[in-house]
Amino acid sequence: MSKIMIIGNVGKDAELRMTPNGKAVCDFSVAVNRRGGQGGQEVTDWYRVSCWGRQAEIAQQYVRKGTSIFVEGQFEPRAYTDKSGANRVSNDIQFANFTLLGSRQAGEGGMGSAPEQPGGSPPTFDPDEIPF
Repeated sequence: MSKIMIIGNVGKDAELRMTPNGKAVCDFSVAVNRRGGQGGQEVTDWYRVSCWGRQAEIAQQYVRKGTSIFVEGQFEPRAYTDKSGANRVSNDIQFANFTLLGSRQAGEGGMGSAPEQPGGSPPTFDPDEIPF
């Protein structure tokens, strides 16, 4: 079994396109910060997330750059050669499910949080309003 779960920040808005046979596919990127590297420095890993069909249409409507997101799916590393001829590996996730966690505030580091309403009170959230 191959399954991956990540929590990170969306790096670009979800982009919807159609395959030649008419099936919807949506791609977006997610940045995940972790401690690692030399001296325990913060390292950012990038993942390319792809989803299909109805899930692709929903992702295109709601997944926006800067939003914190939880994604689970099948991990599929993909080897490719970049423009300079160097061999690279792309961390691809074939999407199974996602949950939006909130939006990132300007100047805020880390994983972000739900935006505050004027007056400092947190926003109200009704899970029944989510269409998926």
